[in-house]
Amino acid sequence: MNFSAYQQIFQNTLDGLNPLAPYDNPDYLNYTRLNWSRQQRWLKIGILNEELVAVIQSIRKEQFWTIITEPWCGDAAHSLPFIHRLSELNPLIKIDYQLRDTAPFLIDHYLTNGKKTIPKLIIKDHENNDLAVWGSRPAECQLLYNRLLEEHVEIEQKKIALQKWYNEDKGVSLQNELLLIFSTILHTSK
Repeated sequence: MNFSAYQQIFQNTLDGLNPLAPYDNPDYLNYTRLNWSRQQRWLKIGILNEELVAVIQSIRKEQFWTIITEPWCGDAAHSLPFIHRLSELNPLIKIDYQLRDTAPFLIDHYLTNGKKTIPKLIIKDHENNDLAVWGSRPAECQLLYNRLLEEHVEIEQKKIALQKWYNEDKGVSLQNELLLIFSTILHTSK
């Protein structure tokens, strides 16, 4: 599905009178509401890294980007707006959004330490070879998450700490990681 179809799933979930699992759980529905707001904010005010923009615009061979996500995913709400906006910069980039918890369960091929962490960005060439995989959160944010786990911080406090990190980072870490990935892809494909 394209970004518009993914947005429609988001809206249908929020507007539904009898939401399907896991959105029948009030917590998941609340996560989705928050994530919609976060995503819309980053789509409006997120600043793209100029160097990354230039690299994306310089792609000369078709690329296929698959994003595995779910509306309830907080990390996705902070990352997908930047990835989406980058994908719009070059017509050679074809993008497909896949839901983690719906067939064909592509996530099973892209586990992180045996877990179905999302979001995932899978970049393939025109022959369907993986060029790179990114996800599920920027490395610095992952370090924070790991530290919070080690310290047995309550889940609500973890969510607050991660939200604060994303708000302060403003997509910079994600874009720096993507800059390295795409620079490497371009360098090796010459």
